[in-house]
Amino acid sequence: MRLAFVLYKYFPFGGMQRDFRRFVQETQQRGHHCRVYCISWQGEPIADVDLRVVPSTAVSHHRRNARFQCWIESDLLADPVDGVIGFNKMPGLNVYYAADSCYLNKAFTERNWLYRLGARFRHFSAYERAVFGRESNTEILLISATEKLKFERYYQTPEARMHMLPPGISQDRRAPPDAPNRRQRVRDSLNLVAGDHVLLFIGSGFIKKGLDRAILSVAHLRATRPEQRVRLLIVGQDKARRFQRLAKRLGVVDAVIFLGGRTDVPDLLLAADALIHPALDEAAGIVLLEALVAGLPVLVTDVCGYAHHIDAAGAGLVLDSPFHQWRLDAAVTQSLDSKFLADCKAGGLAYAEREDLYSMHRTGAAMIEQLVEHQCKAIS
Repeated sequence: MRLAFVLYKYFPFGGMQRDFRRFVQETQQRGHHCRVYCISWQGEPIADVDLRVVPSTAVSHHRRNARFQCWIESDLLADPVDGVIGFNKMPGLNVYYAADSCYLNKAFTERNWLYRLGARFRHFSAYERAVFGRESNTEILLISATEKLKFERYYQTPEARMHMLPPGISQDRRAPPDAPNRRQRVRDSLNLVAGDHVLLFIGSGFIKKGLDRAILSVAHLRATRPEQRVRLLIVGQDKARRFQRLAKRLGVVDAVIFLGGRTDVPDLLLAADALIHPALDEAAGIVLLEALVAGLPVLVTDVCGYAHHIDAAGAGLVLDSPFHQWRLDAAVTQSLDSKFLADCKAGGLAYAEREDLYSMHRTGAAMIEQLVEHQCKAIS
């Protein structure tokens, strides 16, 4: 089959973008021709893919998105495919991979009524309804049971169109036999010394992932345990200036280290003492499971779709909503306890052995194939 994959922006450090790449590659391995539409592409191209970068620019994101969708629609009329697989919500999709959280839920629970009168709200709610509305024919691949409930609440999406996928952790995230040696090698390369307590923050959306909360907890630990050397390693491609200013204002700029986007995440997971992920909103949070299978304890808010795995494994601490900074501060302090860390590591590694945390992309590619074939037969 000829399949088109659609994503606004590709860059190599985003969780959804990594999923996008692996889905395309899995689909190629099943013998299908893959075309990709995007507004921008950073990083290595995918071999043997028909990459079409769409010249879509506008002052606002919603106008840019609308022009992007119209351009694709016109291109597909001239050069049809058998199915369109979207990684962002928009009209005209045969299959949608639901990596993003429910927009309508955020609009009604986190914004005031004035926000819902604007053009931005009209655009994004219409594009979400085009996927999840009862009148839509789009098949939906879900990764979060909590987000599924939100979509059902706002759109009454038929159950038959919603398909839950297992997680898709890359096997290279699992703790290798030489983990202690690799841990020490990476810590040495980062100039970390014995006794440094290393918190790892991974995420390319610093605001959404709660980086300010993590920095505040570092400042609290510095104030309450001045004898303890703490380091916060920040991995991700995003604007850092406001968070650097926050660290400076709190007097912890020496403890907050911005590493940018990195390709050596497996080694960084081994080098750290705990992953801190106090997200404000997170449909899934693949990094939580990457830490779990590496044996790295996790401190996470319960809004993350994959947080329940951390709880089930006993691989860290899940902070209940509503968020309170003092709870995160207490969790960071608890992460200093060596027995707590050892118990979390053991729980995570045992869970990684017994649970299917790895087959998302293989399972999803097969499902895409089946769903598109069924739609093609129904049309013919």
